Amino acid sequence: MLDIQLPWYEFVLRAALVYAVLLVMVRISGKRTLGQFTPFDLLVVMLLSESVSNALTGGDQSLAGGLIAAATLILLNLALAFASARSRSVERFTEGAPVLIARDGVVFEQVLRANHVGRGDFDKALREADCALDQLRCAFLENDGVISVLKK
Repeated sequence: MLDIQLPWYEFVLRAALVYAVLLVMVRISGKRTLGQFTPFDLLVVMLLSESVSNALTGGDQSLAGGLIAAATLILLNLALAFASARSRSVERFTEGAPVLIARDGVVFEQVLRANHVGRGDFDKALREADCALDQLRCAFLENDGVISVLKK
């Protein structure tokens, strides 16, 4: 149970590499992946975690190996949070920047498509803000995938 088959540093390296690759993949997938989980998104996250589990431990079934990988992931997450709180460029890389998706009643359809936002999601945000399209000053797709609406 506690006897690990690989050197401890291999768990750390594997976890760091998987963390970095998944971070980049999530950033590439767009803001809406992060913002609003549909049942499909939840399924993808669950399958993603299962698909990288062997990559984290290299097939080692020991408790110690799993705990080393988990501790590495948590430490990397803390380090990234620390770095992004102190560096604007790190924050922009990890969290992104808000995107203008509409202004003065004009919806930027290409920007919506580029950010994987359906028109239905945009219309829903307008309804939630109690804002008609002709009352719209600006709408932003925020870092967390939420659409914020500013009225005139």
